[in-house]
Amino acid sequence: MKPAIAITTGEPAGIGPEISLAAAWALRDEIRPLLIGDFMLLSKLAPQVDAAIRLRHVPQPHLMFGGVPDAVDGLLPVVDCPLPAPVVAGRLDARNGRAVLDTLDVAIEGAQGGWFDAIVTAPLQKSTINDAGIAFTGHTEYLAEKTKTAQVVMMLMDAVSGGDALPLRVALATTHLPLKDVPAAITIDGLSKTLDIIQHDLRTRFGLENPRVLVAGLNPHAGEGGYLGREEIDVIGPAIAAARQRGIDASGPYPADTLFQPRLLKNADCVLAMYHDQGLPVLKYVSFGHGVNVTLGLPLIRTSVDHGTALDIAAQGVGHAERGSMMAAVRLAAQMARLSRPSRYATGRDT
Repeated sequence: MKPAIAITTGEPAGIGPEISLAAAWALRDEIRPLLIGDFMLLSKLAPQVDAAIRLRHVPQPHLMFGGVPDAVDGLLPVVDCPLPAPVVAGRLDARNGRAVLDTLDVAIEGAQGGWFDAIVTAPLQKSTINDAGIAFTGHTEYLAEKTKTAQVVMMLMDAVSGGDALPLRVALATTHLPLKDVPAAITIDGLSKTLDIIQHDLRTRFGLENPRVLVAGLNPHAGEGGYLGREEIDVIGPAIAAARQRGIDASGPYPADTLFQPRLLKNADCVLAMYHDQGLPVLKYVSFGHGVNVTLGLPLIRTSVDHGTALDIAAQGVGHAERGSMMAAVRLAAQMARLSRPSRYATGRDT
């Protein structure tokens, strides 16, 4: 039994369709891949990715009653979400914004309906969707809204840490906010829920019995005892103390400029950063090209790449895009699916 992984192909003018095809093809013996995107576009790109790739159109009702078919005879299954406008690599077209969201809607419906085990999302262009007249801030927020999840947590991780080092995982207390809005968005209740979600998902989907979380401060030097800000004293510290009372192995707040060092990270399973650009530059420096974005707290498994649509690379033609992050995202989604349902995947070649 191989996990069924749905891969949304992202912004059609970017590298998403290419890297989605490449990952699905390369990993077809490890998973049952399902591509969700424009069938004609993918058919055009497929022979440029690998001359052996062939595609098979799978209607949604087939998924509902028959599940995701295996990629037998080199046929990759595709759910068609047709694009209304022609695609020119590297050039955005707002007319295709709605169709890009359609791929996410199919993926969410299928994951919630049990048609497949996890979702992997290729990068999309937020501006194109907004230019189509649809308010959109990102995959994470859209998935939370559509699944009616009150709070989710964005976590990025280095999927190929080497040696004895633990994988570097960085979760975020806030996501896509202007920096001026961050302090007000950090509350004791919000941090408490974030730590609960991290604890739960690292246990159930990553197999960590007692995950250890290091929490960053917000201000320089973690507030310097209140002289550089009181968020650490009034909000972050109390949230950590309450989490420890609930049995969560959280510690901090640590100054962010000295937190990311081997001495501290060697025994940590996750770092909780207060805002997007506090934690992610370090993570991406370590893992760019093979990092994975994971949404914690959802009633479904979702991973993604650690990069954007790369329109400039797409404009150069097929063969220039790096595929490592998409490959890592698909493999991690499959691993999470196995850990979430161990009895289902207790036997077989991919256990």
